[in-house]
Amino acid sequence: MATTVQAPPKTAKTAAIPVHAVRGAAAGLVGGIGMGIWMSVSRPMTDTAMITMVAGLLGSTNAFAGWLIHLAIALFAGVTFGALLGPFAQRIAPAVVLGLAYGAVWWTVGALWIMPANMGMSVFEWNDVTSSSLGAHLVFGLLAGGTFACIARAMGKRTDQARV
Repeated sequence: MATTVQAPPKTAKTAAIPVHAVRGAAAGLVGGIGMGIWMSVSRPMTDTAMITMVAGLLGSTNAFAGWLIHLAIALFAGVTFGALLGPFAQRIAPAVVLGLAYGAVWWTVGALWIMPANMGMSVFEWNDVTSSSLGAHLVFGLLAGGTFACIARAMGKRTDQARV
């Protein structure tokens, strides 16, 4: 006589974290591209694009290096957004608000504290660079949050269609 053993069901919360992280990764890259464009054209210091300042984190002045570093950070930020805030960012309005707040947090931690400290500059200083950086981080948050919600909605529809 055969017996059937059923494994306990996974909780929806733990099972959803990897899904939210993957969606966050994609959203972070979209936000990172938008922010990177802003930083490539913004020159708050004479003839120095902000993206080359990012390259300075690894001692370079090469814009391509700046893009690689920036997109790696954006990918990490997106994964973290998805893992932490994904369950609350399923609809566009909350996702955009959360994204903007998340971008402001990254601006405070990254642009006002970590980056200047790493480059021997004054931390938590308001100037032309940090004000332009705030705009860039808000672009990141807007695009990342909106993209996350759009992916969640598209995947939700696909899942619903598969169940029928």
